[in-house]
Amino acid sequence: MIAIVIDDYDTAISHYVGELGFTLIEDKEMTPEKRWVVIAPSEAGARILLAKAANDQQKAAIGNSTGGRVGFFMYTTNFNETYETYSSRGIEFIETPRQEAYGQVVVFKDKYGNKWDLIESK
Repeated sequence: MIAIVIDDYDTAISHYVGELGFTLIEDKEMTPEKRWVVIAPSEAGARILLAKAANDQQKAAIGNSTGGRVGFFMYTTNFNETYETYSSRGIEFIETPRQEAYGQVVVFKDKYGNKWDLIESK
């Protein structure tokens, strides 16, 4: 499991589950300010903990989890359908799809500015 720093639990769930189609695995209140929220691109995929920023240093890390590099990789078995669905939902792509030796790929940003590769392997 990895963590992505976010600003608000419900907004993040809406984005990752509602717009990107991830699965909400767990949402448990730990304290009135903190929840344990786990999502995944698929039930069998890697899990992501949505970690709400609790101080200024953490808030500064929102959207910059990997220093501006692509740091997250999402595989699909139907690139064109996923690309079109995301485009229709307003997901920001920072390039046009391209063919690489390993398959078709395009970079998109999540709501927070983190960069993801959307990939369909050959």
